[in-house]
Amino acid sequence: MINATEVPFRKAKHSANLKARINTLKKFSPLYMMLLPGIIYYLIYRYGPILGTVIAFKDFSFVKGIFKSPWANPWYKHFEYFFKSPYFTRILTNTLLISFYKLFWTTVSSLILAILLNEVRNRVFKKAVQTITYLPHFLSWVVVYGIIHALFSESSGVINVAVRQINNRTIPVMTSPEFFRTLLVSSEVWKECGWGAIIYIAAISGIDPSLYEAAYIDGANRWQRIWHITLSGIRRTIITVLIIKLGSILDAGFDQVYVMYNPNVMEVGDIIDTWVYRTGLEQMSYSVATAAGIFKSVISLALILTVNKIADKWGESIW
Repeated sequence: MINATEVPFRKAKHSANLKARINTLKKFSPLYMMLLPGIIYYLIYRYGPILGTVIAFKDFSFVKGIFKSPWANPWYKHFEYFFKSPYFTRILTNTLLISFYKLFWTTVSSLILAILLNEVRNRVFKKAVQTITYLPHFLSWVVVYGIIHALFSESSGVINVAVRQINNRTIPVMTSPEFFRTLLVSSEVWKECGWGAIIYIAAISGIDPSLYEAAYIDGANRWQRIWHITLSGIRRTIITVLIIKLGSILDAGFDQVYVMYNPNVMEVGDIIDTWVYRTGLEQMSYSVATAAGIFKSVISLALILTVNKIADKWGESIW
């Protein structure tokens, strides 16, 4: 039972806490103002569209709008259409394979580049290589496709022209299902390897140099120092990056695939996002497209929670 004498004390304490919070807001108001644009962005473009997921459970009509469109009967009709589509198995398989290939090779290549740059002692050469390797990140996939076309086009590509002069034949790199996934992954690695290495270089720079000195005195060679100190020191960073990337594992790079794929490689290059684009926007089946988006989000969330739980057993989880 609350003592009557405690009530004024609690009110005074609450008033003091409120006053302290107001003073804190005033003190750090410039920082909160700098944070405001980011908060507004996420509210409008990240949290606001969540309301639109109701379209997946309605027979959406562009004329009637989201809230006046009738509910689907049964409520899972559009999910069922997506799962029973004759293309579902193909697009899901392609999406997972392309995504995991990209995740593995971009992570490995970025790690290797970061470790190699860390071993370079010439600062000028190191900075030059780092700059050259991360510049492709700023190129759009349209520009990258133009470069690939200039190199591998069967009619006028530089490489294929040289191959034709030697063997009197060309290599259908851009139109062959055999090469298409390799083309996607290798172009992704070339474009993002340097950019991905930045975070690993920053993590490596935080390792205590005395650890390397002690290992060198104890007789450890360079490979042993890399394995036991460098990789061990950035293990948490690697796991964190992997967990974050798993959140978009079913994206598979719509921009890249849409620019590069063609009917000849549809069997191995068609992914969920390209199918959603054709079905949802070109055929105006917005409810089906939203259902596919919810499916992707649920799978991505499940993967993040699973991997974080596994990492937690090593003491390296994010939360």
